[in-house]
Amino acid sequence: MTGEARPRIRHNDYSPLTPPPLGDWVPRLTASVVIPARGAQHRLDLTLAALAAQTYPASLTEVIVVDDGSSPPLRLPEIRPENTRIIVSPPGGRGPGHAMNAGIAAAGGEIVHRLDADMVICAEHLESLFRWHHLTDYLVTIGGKRFTEEPELTPEAVYDAVKRGDFDSLFDPAALVASSTEATIERLDGLRKSRNPYQVCTGPTVSLRRTLLAEVGGFDPEVVRGQDTEFAYRLAQAGAVFIPDPAARAVHLGMPAQRGEHREAIIRLVETYLAHRVPLRRDLRKDRGRRWLVPFVEVVFDATGADERRVRAAVDAALGGTLTDVAVTLVGTWPDPAAPGGPQWHGPAFDRALVHELLRHDPRVRFAERPAPTAAPAPFRYTAPIDAPPTGDLLERMTKVMLEERLGMLVVELDGGGTATLERTEAVARARLLAAPGERLTDVIEATHGVRHAAEREFRRAAGRDEPAAKRPEPAGGQAAQEAERRAARRREGQAARPAAKEPAPAQPGGRSVWGRLGLFRRS
Repeated sequence: MTGEARPRIRHNDYSPLTPPPLGDWVPRLTASVVIPARGAQHRLDLTLAALAAQTYPASLTEVIVVDDGSSPPLRLPEIRPENTRIIVSPPGGRGPGHAMNAGIAAAGGEIVHRLDADMVICAEHLESLFRWHHLTDYLVTIGGKRFTEEPELTPEAVYDAVKRGDFDSLFDPAALVASSTEATIERLDGLRKSRNPYQVCTGPTVSLRRTLLAEVGGFDPEVVRGQDTEFAYRLAQAGAVFIPDPAARAVHLGMPAQRGEHREAIIRLVETYLAHRVPLRRDLRKDRGRRWLVPFVEVVFDATGADERRVRAAVDAALGGTLTDVAVTLVGTWPDPAAPGGPQWHGPAFDRALVHELLRHDPRVRFAERPAPTAAPAPFRYTAPIDAPPTGDLLERMTKVMLEERLGMLVVELDGGGTATLERTEAVARARLLAAPGERLTDVIEATHGVRHAAEREFRRAAGRDEPAAKRPEPAGGQAAQEAERRAARRREGQAARPAAKEPAPAQPGGRSVWGRLGLFRRS
């Protein structure tokens, strides 16, 4: 919002925002309603008839229907909004996410609204949701919905009833089935008290500013079920606030798929997609030995000036803890494997080449000249000195505290000196949106989520007693390293006088080196 200070919202409590009364304000933002559709022409006709009777100005609204492989192709009915067109979903994909991305690319509105092709909405539906976007630009607004078996309706009847404000006359109240999200929204004070409000953003009617949508890059076309929840999760990591508006009423024609004969299969499919892409769903990641697409925590080390042994030890420690869905970002100047020229056999350049070749094949390890602004899509980022990596269950305990206390940042005084930070991605992203020029992000995070300072030893306790701190890798050249080398030399001298005995390999967690584990984490 150029030249305008954004309101500072703590967690998802949007109480500081007061939307204008319906019918008593002047809209100014253009809006694009994108409708992914496949077949079911009659239901689409009813949806477009209701859209033609909206109170939000038609001059500010366009409607884009994306035909996702219908046979016969969809057509525009006689009763429809003034600025309505059909485009065909491009080749190379199929499904609502792919179709939505095509519609978004064709849309020109400052607000983008995603609407199912089997929704009949009340006259104030768009106005109810869009008025919030005139207050600030990091909101996601959610319309209400109830389900019904499709009644005998015509587009003319829908348009007339919606236009005259008699939406309720279209449906038998006794036949309407409430959405499961309605009870959640009410229990959590309209999501103001929700810890994970993105979970109720399931798609049939959702709107947001185009700038926020661009921040997360649209829908994931690979997700064929649960794509709206996955999209909403990424919006949450971008700092979004989620607002359901009960005035935006709608009826979904047909019962939810989760209630049909394939209910169990659909739920299993959704959970499979979300398990890889929504790390906050810890209930879906109970197999601790599996590798996941999106990590729960990104660990960042500045490897500048560190030799190969120190970097290897730090990465081993971070990836070898009890929290297994972790990725490591190594910050420094790294060689280009395709660059001409032979290796340098000593000095920092040699160590960088060793580190890069050793770790570049592990998809859990990333190389960067500088960290990305946030850890998105990972929900947490832990930044520590390379000689003080997290060991054992340290990350697991810290993230547990962050989740329980809803903190935005944890600043940890390390046992050996120095500090480490654990950041919540959504808090950092929101702080970047809200911070005034020259303002510290930490101060904004304190206002929106909270910042806590703690000693490292606080997270090494169990059953009311202190646990001994897990041993950290010794910096190369330290006294312990020198003593270890002297002991190794003495062993070699003693072994020279007798036949060599096979020495067992050091045990690794799970019986194998952490470098041998496969991963599926994104490199981007």
